[in-house]
Amino acid sequence: MLIAEIIRKKRDQNVLDADEIQAMVTGIADNSASDAQIAAFAMSVLLNGMNRKEAAALTLAMRDSGDVFDWSTLPGPVVDKHSTGGVGDNVSLMLAPIVAACGAYVPMISGRGLGHTGGTLDKMEAIPGYVATPDNALFSDVVNKVGCAIIGQTAQLAPADKRFYGIRDVTATVESIPLITASILSKKLAAGLGSLVMDVKFGNGAFMPSFEKARELAVSITEVAEAAGLPCHALLTDVNQPLADAAGNAVEVVNAVEFLTGDKREGRLTEVVVGLCGEMLLTAGIETERDKARAKAQTALEDGRAAERFGRMVAALGGPTDFIEKHQSYLPQANLVFEVPAPTAGHVTAIETRDIGLSVVELGGGRRVSSDTVNPSVGLTGLAPIGANLGVGDPMAIIHADSQDAAELAKAQVLAAYTLGEKPDPAPIVREIIA
Repeated sequence: MLIAEIIRKKRDQNVLDADEIQAMVTGIADNSASDAQIAAFAMSVLLNGMNRKEAAALTLAMRDSGDVFDWSTLPGPVVDKHSTGGVGDNVSLMLAPIVAACGAYVPMISGRGLGHTGGTLDKMEAIPGYVATPDNALFSDVVNKVGCAIIGQTAQLAPADKRFYGIRDVTATVESIPLITASILSKKLAAGLGSLVMDVKFGNGAFMPSFEKARELAVSITEVAEAAGLPCHALLTDVNQPLADAAGNAVEVVNAVEFLTGDKREGRLTEVVVGLCGEMLLTAGIETERDKARAKAQTALEDGRAAERFGRMVAALGGPTDFIEKHQSYLPQANLVFEVPAPTAGHVTAIETRDIGLSVVELGGGRRVSSDTVNPSVGLTGLAPIGANLGVGDPMAIIHADSQDAAELAKAQVLAAYTLGEKPDPAPIVREIIA
């Protein structure tokens, strides 16, 4: 089957059958399709779209381009969550051990940060000794024994997607909803999941700022997942402000440990974490009612079982055995730590969340390009949320920096990102659940 004819068919707004899509993906995986042909195919899909059946066929073909995990010997359901990315989004660190403590298994394959959003993998790598890219045997062993493992994508997992995405990234074809859907779901299906919950974010800190586009993506993912045989729910969550009050790598790990141990839990973060956990327990069949599922997750958090699971996971993947108890002594610390004082009095009415994320990148805590090295110690903590009442000089944020110049730039960015005024009306953080 000629690759050029497949491209021509989609270019002319026709529907591709499963065999044609499989041939295209095979060409991507084995290099028989050139970069130019892959780019042309991506642009054809961006301009002409795909129906749900086509998107499901693309998802399954990319799943089968590499290893597919088999968890059939586990005594419980296998479930995961995926976020479209935000600032201060450390939810995965708490969610995986909570759900594991409730009886499910969570083989979480996460990504690195790029642009203004942080990556779960970078956060876990702030923990000394933690092996974020283990071989398949160790990954399977940890999931079996602990119930959860947070790792990075291996070269053998959906390799067609890896090449396809790299070409889309440089050909202005990333924004295609069918291609985003297939990219996300192919990796999740390759992880051997029995069900999935999506956290699709909207707002000024999101990949898709508008609620309408985020909802379109959420509907696409849930419908294509179902067509591919994967039960999937989606939460649409607001990121018009950072989710946690910390943004960075080590500082978000500290925030996660404090959340798990009960030392500090912010309301918005708790609502998202418990909400996602509840949907995971529903899709996994552990509970059949949303209120009971959330209550089960909350109990696992409150009684310490989730914190214990997180500690076991860290130790099993090479980190310290007493990380929960002594996390502050293990995590890297920035050279400079100082407050950003509020220049005027008032309530926080708005935050340019993307700019907060970019300030972390400027500090060295993120990447401009994928090859950049991340400094795990830098970031922001104590980020005042929307609605906070600040007096003159009250801290809006705390900067963790490794140089005075970087710290001053971050201070200016934080001040520019915040707007103070009259107390705003609160907005719900979970706008909609698509089940």
